[in-house]
Amino acid sequence: MVRVKIYSTTTCPYCKMERDYLDSKGIKYENDYVDNDPAGASEMLEKSGQMGVPFTIIQKEDGTEEKILGFDKGRLNEALGIS
Repeated sequence: MVRVKIYSTTTCPYCKMERDYLDSKGIKYENDYVDNDPAGASEMLEKSGQMGVPFTIIQKEDGTEEKILGFDKGRLNEALGIS
């Protein structure tokens, strides 16, 4: 089972675009609004080394992770095996 986690903010238009896109594809994900969650912001900084959003981590069935900064539809499609 693939796990998707998005670190986003409540005001980021690209974050909303990514969530809407994944919703349209039926992809389930966990969303962490880092502007309302200091622990989530700290976790994102630790995992990504920066504060840009959206920052998405896709954990694949084999345990590997794909980390994507920004709303990159091509990379999301490839990592999730969708089109």
